[in-house]
Amino acid sequence: MLSLGSGGGKTAKPSFVSYVSPEEIKKENVNDELKPHLLPGELVICEANTVVKYSREDSLQRGFYGKLVCTNFKISFLSAEQLLDEVDQSYRNKLMGENDISLHCVDQIFGVYDDKKKPLLPGAVKNKIPEKLLLYCKDFRVFHFGLTYTKEEDAKRLIRVIVHHCLNPTSLKCLFAFSYVGAAGGLKVGPLGIEGEPPTIMFETKNDWRDELDRTGGLLTYRIISSNENYKISTRLPQFFAASVSDDDIKKYKGKGIPLWCWSHPSGCALLKMAAFPETVDDNSSQMDKGWIDRQLQVLGETHPLNHTIKTEILSATLPTLQEIQASYSRFKQLFLPDNAAEFWESDVKWLSVLENANWLEIIRQCLKKALDIVECLEHSTSVVLVEENCSDLCCLIASLVQVIIDPHFRTISGFQSLIQKEWVMGCHCFLDRCNLLRNNDKEVSVFLLFLECVWQLLQQYPPAFEFTETYLTILSDSMYIPIFSTFLFNSPWQRDNNQMLDEDRRMRSRSLKLPSVWEWSVQFENSVQALFYNPLYIGKPKLDRFRRTQRIKDPELNCLEIVQENVLDMPEPQRQMSLPSSPSYHSRPSPKKGFFREETDHLIKTFLGKKISRWTPTAEDHSVNNRLFYENWRSKPIDLHGLLLPLHDGPALKIWGQRYLRWIPEVQIPGGGLTTTLNKACEIIDEIKTLQTKVSQCLLKRQPSSPNTDVFTPFHQSSRLSSTFPFGTLRRQSIKPRIPVSTNLSMSFGSMENLPDDEEDLGLL
Repeated sequence: MLSLGSGGGKTAKPSFVSYVSPEEIKKENVNDELKPHLLPGELVICEANTVVKYSREDSLQRGFYGKLVCTNFKISFLSAEQLLDEVDQSYRNKLMGENDISLHCVDQIFGVYDDKKKPLLPGAVKNKIPEKLLLYCKDFRVFHFGLTYTKEEDAKRLIRVIVHHCLNPTSLKCLFAFSYVGAAGGLKVGPLGIEGEPPTIMFETKNDWRDELDRTGGLLTYRIISSNENYKISTRLPQFFAASVSDDDIKKYKGKGIPLWCWSHPSGCALLKMAAFPETVDDNSSQMDKGWIDRQLQVLGETHPLNHTIKTEILSATLPTLQEIQASYSRFKQLFLPDNAAEFWESDVKWLSVLENANWLEIIRQCLKKALDIVECLEHSTSVVLVEENCSDLCCLIASLVQVIIDPHFRTISGFQSLIQKEWVMGCHCFLDRCNLLRNNDKEVSVFLLFLECVWQLLQQYPPAFEFTETYLTILSDSMYIPIFSTFLFNSPWQRDNNQMLDEDRRMRSRSLKLPSVWEWSVQFENSVQALFYNPLYIGKPKLDRFRRTQRIKDPELNCLEIVQENVLDMPEPQRQMSLPSSPSYHSRPSPKKGFFREETDHLIKTFLGKKISRWTPTAEDHSVNNRLFYENWRSKPIDLHGLLLPLHDGPALKIWGQRYLRWIPEVQIPGGGLTTTLNKACEIIDEIKTLQTKVSQCLLKRQPSSPNTDVFTPFHQSSRLSSTFPFGTLRRQSIKPRIPVSTNLSMSFGSMENLPDDEEDLGLL
């Protein structure tokens, strides 16, 4: 390991540079023998030796030297020294190693020239090569590579290749997924979902849609539409879907203005979504389109047996635009990309103000609030039609969120994956454009990530109600930037089924190739890693009927774990003590001029002082009062984890998704702490309960003692060193070599040298 200078940027230079001279480095040839792990179809484009990877764990003062390789799929750093120094990780990905970066995961590239960062754009590297190469990733990793000891020609060629393949526009047929599946000659992948779990419904056949209609108790007026089979009518519709209109109407308007079925409420009402007609200058056409939509809504109301009312919800009028979502997320993610420890501590002083200005939590709250409004309508037997211009962004978000809140089936792993297939993949969400996989512009809009954020908020508020963990959501968000899975590669099912690349390549046309789905988790992980997806606190729906539950005390197959889980339902929860403020104005839409935290401060002032400040009080609408009463009525009853779960959407209830955004920052790691400790203890208790359950069954049935039950849930305590960022953040053995102080900026952040902590433990670096 090398002891290096500062990591670049604003930090001050140390008093010395290296314990090892460049001549000694170049004598080492052990890294020349290292070969990258290549996937089928993956080719090495270029590589460079004696590249230094700075270590964040050592405050960027030391690092490992090795080989930096760029392929047509990833950027990979190889080092024999680092392999020997690492502690074994429990989190292993078959496709990507710890020091691998997918080309599509790279967000920004900077070069450091004389301690100054400059963005590297295509064609920017001509003469002078940078001293250091900085890669900012979309999964919030930051890589620092030193090029001081690298041959100039190798470094220049490597930078040009990385910049070209990470930033230049490309085409669909050049994505690595096609090389991957083509070289494999048809992948033999595992089942859709996790082994032993119900399969994920892909909604690619009529039977899939019919089964979902039957499961939700949909009315007979909704039928499976097959007139778009082979995409004969519209490429922006799936081949099969559910609706209550005739085939002639669908052909006439090509899917526009057609209320598409999403989900049916037990009361008979339904959640639907509809693509609005594009605005036209012709008044006659506009009136005709409006009349058509009115007739469709009237037909919907008449077909319900109880003559339910119909409400249209134009999402663009009440939710942020895609441009606002993009701008907010761009500001928000800068909070979690510090170059070094000094920059992290400097930003910590103004962290809350930057978070408020980013407005990301406010957007999350607006989405939760909108979902709550729609849930209230459905609970009061009012069908809701979500309306959006293309019906593939905010409609997907709100429709999915509403179903997670109402239907416990979508809080299981298989149900959640089926929901994404139904509302996002078959709903023609433009993953290819929204994730900017072709890099045609810099307008990446994280609508799907916003949905995962909202689900994470619900998971934090009601942990026992979800079968999956936040680790599952984090891994799912990371998989968006691995260009292999068909789930996130296309703008519609039509584009997936009819991409032009297969028609142009005769060699590939003769094969029956199918890109893997992200739900084929065996492509990425072993079963031991997939165990991290399961929430040990999850309380599954009892499978026993009422009669058996009354007789189970006499049942020799006594399920101790089920009894303990049901007792948890009767335990007081902190969330149950929380209720919405009595002020009706609190539920109205916040003023866009106010920030997230400022609005909460204003509310507290009015609550505690009992004063109504008219200029701060927005006008309350009638539905806000009804919404508050609906919420408070629900909160006054015991929470049914297998029923309706209304989200808390006020300021204090919303949190930062720490595992996703903070997992790579060593300064915020809590060794032996965080949620991991709680889940680890829960796993141990579950194992003890299962052991006792086996012993009780043996005693009641007078069986001979058998071998201990090996089917235990131990994904956490298989590792002896846990931290709050497990399984992503790694705790390495601390080096005994002396370290250079972080920087003079860190000293200044504590006011003076007298206030500087005596050791690293006080700094929170250990």
